[in-house]
Formats: sequence, structure tokens, C-alpha cells
Amino acid sequence: MTTYFISDLHLSLHSPELAQGFCRFIGNLKDAEALYILGDFFDAWIGDDFDTPLSQTVATSLSSLSESGCRVFIMHGNRDFLLGKEYCQRCGAELLEEGSLITLGDQTVLLLHGDSLCTDDTQYQTLRTMLRNPQWQQGILAKSIDERLQIAKQARMDSSESNAAKNQDIMDVNQNAVQAELDKAGVTTLIHGHTHRPHDHKWSHGDQGYRRIVLGDWTEKQGWMIRFNPDEASNPDQGLLLEKFPLV
Repeated sequence: MTTYFISDLHLSLHSPELAQGFCRFIGNLKDAEALYILGDFFDAWIGDDFDTPLSQTVATSLSSLSESGCRVFIMHGNRDFLLGKEYCQRCGAELLEEGSLITLGDQTVLLLHGDSLCTDDTQYQTLRTMLRNPQWQQGILAKSIDERLQIAKQARMDSSESNAAKNQDIMDVNQNAVQAELDKAGVTTLIHGHTHRPHDHKWSHGDQGYRRIVLGDWTEKQGWMIRFNPDEASNPDQGLLLEKFPLV
């Protein structure tokens, strides 16, 4: 049985081919023990009370996977932080806390979306603090759906303009922040997304080896995943493999 990790699909009504590709991916997971979706599953989420054909299709697909015996976990990202337990229940999924630790074979792995590690982008970190504030979120959810749709539209426009003006380097993770999170958790392996810079990073700090595996973002033509197969845990990658695969 295999454990899968994905992130940064940015599903939206504007990309039906991507949603179809995701559903095909889910339908092909015949050996799945668990699926971890590490944030930015949707390109925007204004509340569980806003139902769309996309959210219905995705919920049906994930629910079928869950009913097959696969555990499904969804973590918040910076685009879908208002996704709640109600929608997760419809998907047969569990809402996963940022910074969760899981056991894979003989190793313990830290899971993050990844935006908290981009500490050089101080402007974004200030915004993130507000967006993750429960009181602020309740204030947003109390607004009408039309108001929330307009807020989300404006937020996407502001984000695009802001990111276009930023140095690309500050939008990647800060290595000191990475090391601090690993040390705090007491583990040597981290899986995250967010940066859209897929890579399997390995380094040494003191006498200890560390590993940070970064998931890539999905397009209509291809997806990224990390899979863990316990039968391959003795190989040099300890059974954790980062892979790109076609969606068409």
C-alpha cells in the first residue's frame, strides 16, 4: 500500500481540464493507503457554504477514494485557508493541521504547506498572520457570498501585482527557517509545497543529514506527487520519491 502527497493544484472553475485530470488521477489510485493534500488544493475558497459544480465533482471523487479504504487529509494553503471541516466531511477527508508529524516506515516526517518558511518576504508574512487569524476569518465568513467573491477576486489581483514586483529569491524558503522547523519538530525530513519549485533537497547540519522534498504545482498537462512505498523503504531514498506525471 502506498502513501501519496500532492499540493498546489489550484483547482478552479476556469480550468475544467485540470479538474478532470485530478479526478482521473484519483480514480487510478488503486493501491493508496493515504492521500495528503498539502494546501492550495483550490485556487480560492470563500467558505464551505459556496457550492459549485467543481466542489461537488471534487467531493464525489475524494469520497469514492475514501470509501475504498484510503485515508484522505487536506491541509490549508495560502489560497484555500477558509476550507472547513464541513467540506472535508463531504470529501470523506480529515482537515490536517499545519506542522503535522506522520510516521512513514521507520521515519517521522514533518508536513507543511510551505508559505510559513518564506520568511524573507516580510510583506507576505504580515499578510499571512492576518489571513490565519480566526477572528478575521469569521468576519469574512459572516459576509455575503457576493461580497466574499469580490474580496477573493481583488485579493488575487493584488497578489499577482505584488508578486510581479518582488525579487523571486524572497519568494522561496529561508534555509534558516527550514532548519528551525526541523529542529523544533525533532525530525530530519520535511515535505511541503507552495513555492512551485519541485526538488529533493539534501544537506548536512552538524553531524546530521536532512532532507526537504518540495512538491510542484499542477497544470492541465502534468501533476507532481511524492509517493511512499514501505516495500522500498530500504532504498537510498527511504521509499520517498518525487515524481512528475502526465495528466493527459
